[in-house]
Amino acid sequence: MGGGKEVLNEFYKKYNCTALLCGNTTCQMGGWFRKEIKTVADFNGLKFRIGGFPGRVLTKFGAVPQQIAAPDIYPALEKGTIDAAEWVGPYDDEKLGLYKVAPYYYYPGWWEGGSMLFAFVNLEKWNALPKVYKHILEQAAHFANTWMIAKYDQLNPPALKKLLAGGAKLSGFSPEIMEACWKAANELHDEIAKTNESFKKVNDSMVAFRNPGYQWTQVAELSYDSFMVNHTRG
Repeated sequence: MGGGKEVLNEFYKKYNCTALLCGNTTCQMGGWFRKEIKTVADFNGLKFRIGGFPGRVLTKFGAVPQQIAAPDIYPALEKGTIDAAEWVGPYDDEKLGLYKVAPYYYYPGWWEGGSMLFAFVNLEKWNALPKVYKHILEQAAHFANTWMIAKYDQLNPPALKKLLAGGAKLSGFSPEIMEACWKAANELHDEIAKTNESFKKVNDSMVAFRNPGYQWTQVAELSYDSFMVNHTRG
């Protein structure tokens, strides 16, 4: 569907492996902050537990990305060693208790609008499998992917209610912040694409699939969801 699997596996082939999509946490949250984040300037000097591409994007605004394992996030926030941390979403975040030391809970995690999980298989071993075994593994991965999306759709709503009851202060990133991050992310992607042919090929494929998809989404899904949200507010 859309060619994403093929273009990714063309890249993974260089590392003698193939990938099966087997999970998705859906859109993640923007993280927990010890203070309010109202403007792009508020990221300047912010020690933020975040990595990868989003960390590189936020450095454009003066943020200082930190790599910290899950068990160390709470004490780091409590002591002020870091100022903010992103993890996953309400269901997973609740277990860490971060709302007790960093109550400002922001959304969305624009860097993980649909965080995909992959199972990697040695390419030689994969190619040696009978077709029926490959099919079984592919279907198992599809099932795991669908199951995980359904799981988070079910468990995030009650978890968010518990977080809010516990004192979490929920806010959306301002339009100014979202637009600045969009611009900075695309600048970073363009910079990398100039020197990394593989990245350019994957990114171009994603954008070519994404843009028409969102044009369709606004026709039915977005219109319906927006209407229903307005009529189901608690």
